[in-house]
Amino acid sequence: MKSKKLEIEIPEGKTAVWRNGILTLIDEPEKDVRKRIKTFEDACHEIGIDAEAWNRDKISLGLEPDVLAFLKLRIIVKALNEGWEPQFTEDECRYYPWLILYTGEEYNKLDEEEKSRVVCRSYNFAYAFCGVSFAYANNDSSFTHAFIGVRLAFKTSELAAYCGRQFLDIWADFVFLPEEKSE
Repeated sequence: MKSKKLEIEIPEGKTAVWRNGILTLIDEPEKDVRKRIKTFEDACHEIGIDAEAWNRDKISLGLEPDVLAFLKLRIIVKALNEGWEPQFTEDECRYYPWLILYTGEEYNKLDEEEKSRVVCRSYNFAYAFCGVSFAYANNDSSFTHAFIGVRLAFKTSELAAYCGRQFLDIWADFVFLPEEKSE
């Protein structure tokens, strides 16, 4: 069978894909992953997970908020990294969000815009233990340690910073103990 060559002009912002044997023009997907992934649901969609079913299934297990947050962060990190996975080799660069803890005095010196970006304030001691990770802040959060990294690593510092800002509530659920609810 001899094949023929057909050339067509594709409008800007469109891409040609085969769908059920028909060449179809579709909107070009956004190239910047930070514009595609704004929510946990976006991250699930990016890697082919049904977010609604995932939430229903995981919540039904009765997991603690920090464990649920860790599982959500794993999905978000995977989606933002677009297939890149850390190998933890000596020559590999990996990036993590750097979340800053403020003392009450430091917090009070911030302007209103800066205060709006603060998750919470801590006093003396804060910690996070999660199986393969361990981190704590001591002495009014001015002295910090992170001994063991987890697989919440990013391929670029820009993605790490984006994830830290965009998914701050999920990071807070992962790092801090939940507030006691008074009834």
